[in-house]
Amino acid sequence: MTSDGAFTLQPDDAALFALNPAAMPHVSDNGTRVRWPESTASRELSVVEADGTVRSLGAVDVVFPILHGPFGEDGTIQGLLELAGLPFVGSGVLASALGMDKHFTKTVLRQAGIAVAPWQTVTARSWATDPAGVESAVTALGLPVFVKPARAGSSVGVSKVSTLDRLADAMATALAEDDKVLIEATLIGREVEIGVLGGRPGQAPRASVAGEVIVSGRDFYDFDAKYLDAPGIDLVCPAELSDAELAEMAELAVRTFEAIGCAGLARVDFFLTADGFVVNEINTMPGFTPISMFPTCWLNSGLSYPELIDELIELALAE
Repeated sequence: MTSDGAFTLQPDDAALFALNPAAMPHVSDNGTRVRWPESTASRELSVVEADGTVRSLGAVDVVFPILHGPFGEDGTIQGLLELAGLPFVGSGVLASALGMDKHFTKTVLRQAGIAVAPWQTVTARSWATDPAGVESAVTALGLPVFVKPARAGSSVGVSKVSTLDRLADAMATALAEDDKVLIEATLIGREVEIGVLGGRPGQAPRASVAGEVIVSGRDFYDFDAKYLDAPGIDLVCPAELSDAELAEMAELAVRTFEAIGCAGLARVDFFLTADGFVVNEINTMPGFTPISMFPTCWLNSGLSYPELIDELIELALAE
């Protein structure tokens, strides 16, 4: 998809989209246009080539929308697939939208009795009209705080604010990505993550073993550490947890999955604090490279990468 929203057919060359800090990838408009099925009676995709000729891309059995961020995991592409009648891996419109919007994720989880970090939601309008009120809210939460777009992913637009004089810059960074911003209290604890797979019809979701993000030499697990191999982060799986801790974490992860109404898969991120587990967020389409935490957790639970993909396809077709 181009930045203008055109669905194009690109060369099957992963090197074209490698994450190079000096030249981040960009989907160029090569003039092709992918056509979705004209009705739910067909699952055939076609492409209009740059010269105007049309050819079939074949019938789609199932779509695996491994897309991150707005228009990828926020329910919009899921809605398109549902309208087109195409089976797909993962959550539907509502769960995807809830999982993407951190304010509503926290609201739903808190209503379900699941602990989340204290937060304050700030709109662009409220920041523009009452910055002093926002500063008061930050003071009430206690510095340092994290300032993040409500509906972004991969730590894009996230800042750690240790003094009030840094708040304006952090708000500007977050508001560049969204018109709604979350200000969250900093929690002291271990960052642990766990994978969840949906159950077959009539069966309960399942949780993997847990992994841990160990931060050293960085303020937090930011975009550069996640995608550009910046130093200061170690990913450990399985995490060192007692049997009781892992069982509690797995139970909370499944409750979180069901509270949001997820399907297929999710990764649930926690802080293990002195007072117990606190949900940081749920990711309805987690990173899916062979070294990402979600498949790594399932690999350490006895499910290989190909077996995991097979299972997700089977879950999608069983919906």
